[in-house]
Amino acid sequence: MRRLLLILVAIALLLTATQLPVQAKSEKIRLGYLPVITYATFFVGIERGYFAEEGIELELVPLPAGGGDAIVQLAAGNLDVAATGAGATLWNAIALGLPVKIVAPLHTERPPLATPLVISAKRTNEIKSAADLRGKKIAINNVGSAVEYWVFSALKREGVSMDEVTIVPMPFPQMAAALDAGAIDAAVITEPLATLGREQGLIAFLADDFIDGITVTYVFMGEEMLTKRRAVAEAFMRAYLRAARDLQGKIDESLAKIIEKYTNVPSPVVMRMNRQYYDPNGVIPVADLEEVQRYFKSRGLLEYKELLDVPSLVDTSLVDAALKVIGKYQPKPTATPSY
Repeated sequence: MRRLLLILVAIALLLTATQLPVQAKSEKIRLGYLPVITYATFFVGIERGYFAEEGIELELVPLPAGGGDAIVQLAAGNLDVAATGAGATLWNAIALGLPVKIVAPLHTERPPLATPLVISAKRTNEIKSAADLRGKKIAINNVGSAVEYWVFSALKREGVSMDEVTIVPMPFPQMAAALDAGAIDAAVITEPLATLGREQGLIAFLADDFIDGITVTYVFMGEEMLTKRRAVAEAFMRAYLRAARDLQGKIDESLAKIIEKYTNVPSPVVMRMNRQYYDPNGVIPVADLEEVQRYFKSRGLLEYKELLDVPSLVDTSLVDAALKVIGKYQPKPTATPSY
């Protein structure tokens, strides 16, 4: 009897053990970021648990240099994923043979732009359009950054060339104060810092309609993620696209509070700002990448002669795999009014 009892107890313990949930070890992914709205997909993915549900601990690594060195940090192994603009640094790095791929779009802008051209609120009588910026200093986050294309577009519309202005590199959070102090004459600043600066009385919007639909920021991965950590990369993309889908339409209070947590901008300001767009299906616009590369080539910022073949730099396999699991995004149908 004693032996039978021992056997029954052993069986019971075994059954209990097999029913206990196994806590899978989470995979850490290091992502370079700036505390601005452009990175909202990652903020939302963390706070709503999408990355955690995929077994990912997403570590946000600040980029003190304004984001321009994200690709270099990725290639050096200090980051697992980079999310930044397709600036001159990117093109030169790829031309040197750094093994990075564009795996998803980050954000797109349409009027009213979430990255407007702004001036000091004290100078609205003096500077009325981009045409008045000849001979002036314009701040962007980095020389050769994707934001430089914004300046080019705004000036071009008013018949002003890039050679007629001075570009000053400056972190986004410092721009409003620098404008107010007169250290610079204009800046391209991203949300929610733009609306915050305007509501604080420091800056005024000079133009927020000089770009319509172009995508200049993207998500990048290296060979380590795309090959050795393939399953983790696919999990990352599923979480990323789920977060992008939450950001369709107007930013509500719950989303605004998440963005406030990571940017320190009050949620009511976030809800009033110009918004950015995040493709819910992760479509990478190759034509936009080609346009940006041609611009930097024309500026003499690329250290190679022949333009790179853009399609060969793009890897859509992670997005394709993610869509097979989560399906394609379908916009909610607009309610038909009843009469």
